[in-house]
Order: sequence, then structure tokens, then C-alpha cells
Amino acid sequence: MLFRQLFDSESSTYTYLLADERTREALLIDPVIEQVDRDIKLIGELGLTLRFVLETHVHADHVTAAGVLRQRMGARVVASRLGAPCVDRQVSHGDVVEMGEVRLEVLETPGHTDDSVSYRMADRVFTGDTLLVRSAGRTDFQNGSASALHDSITRVLFALPGETLVYPGHDYKGHSVSSIDEEKRHNARAAGRSREDFIQLMNGLQLPPPKKLAVSVPANLACGVVEPARMPSVKA
Repeated sequence: MLFRQLFDSESSTYTYLLADERTREALLIDPVIEQVDRDIKLIGELGLTLRFVLETHVHADHVTAAGVLRQRMGARVVASRLGAPCVDRQVSHGDVVEMGEVRLEVLETPGHTDDSVSYRMADRVFTGDTLLVRSAGRTDFQNGSASALHDSITRVLFALPGETLVYPGHDYKGHSVSSIDEEKRHNARAAGRSREDFIQLMNGLQLPPPKKLAVSVPANLACGVVEPARMPSVKA
């Protein structure tokens, strides 16, 4: 498998490129509209065909590039059955996205938002905003729930093998990857806390709203394509 971890500095978002080296088919997880030219250029340089765009949830801090990538590259958009109605394939817990030898299992991990999902491979899991390195996603908008997030982290993600690599949707402190064992021991929000303590902590964060909340959520419910004339140009 070919694997790349890409970063958008404005929103601190990680985008992941995975490809089957035999078929040269590729997928992107959580692409950002401002980085669409970068991503398309990389796919071309590597001689890949983009088959899927996978979303972990309806994002509030950036606009997705999913719709533009569907328009320009023919990719199918995959996301939770509880999320954006614009997607091509709505998935539920236990569903599988396959592309050559690349196989990702869908894990429903609500809490940050009600539509949050993670994507698990044999040795790694892409956790979106559910589980971050030494942290966890906020729960104070988009039908978020601290109790649901606790259950998603402790009953779904922490139940994975300890050596499973954790690739988060964001990072704000310079971390790129962790593991389930590390987060079970050292996660500042979840490790060693009772369910009640976790809920109290999350409900008391009092964080400011994401800067792009009012723009991003409506745009992402339309897969990022709301005003095509204002979308960044995409170079072939």
C-alpha cells in the first residue's frame, strides 16, 4: 500500500492518501478545499486514479474538497448515513470500503458529531475528530454528546489492539500519529477518567466556536460545492 499524510496548516487538518500499488487506485480521507490543487497534483505525480473520497464527519472548521474531487476526477464520496445527503455511498458500522488490496472497515464513533465515523485497517485507524493524539474532539455543537464520545473512545476505539496506529483528523501540537495503547495510557481527556468525569470535563470546556462554523457546515452538507464560481481553480 502507498500511504501519505498531508496537512493543511490553516485548519490543522490531516488528509490521508491511500493507494493500492498494484491497481494504482487511490482514496483520500478528509480532503480540504484549499489544498485540492496540491492533492490532485500529487495523485498525478504518483500515477494514481482517485476512486473514493472518505469523510469522517460533516466538518465545522474547513470546507471539504469532496465535491470538487468528484466533479474533476470522478471519485465517489463516502460518509456516514447520518451525515451529508450529497454523498454517493452512505455507510454504517461494519461496512467495508475496498479498493484492490486496501480494505477499510467503518466504525461508527459518534460524540464529536452524531455522524462521526472512523475507518479501520489491519494496522491503523483513521479517527477523524473522535480521538486526537492526547486529546478528543469537542462535543458542544452538531448534535455532539460527551457521553456518546466517551463510549466511542472507550468501547470502540480502545477495544482495538493496542498496537493499532492512530491517525487523527487534526493536530494542534505537532503530533502526527499515536497508538491505541499510548492513548489509553496518556490521553489527557480520556485516560483514567470515569465516564462521569469525562462528561463533566467535556461539558465544561467552554471553547470558542470554530472560525468557519457558519460557512463550513452548510457547505459540507453539500459536499463542499455551494458556489462553484468561487471554488478554487483545479489544475489538470
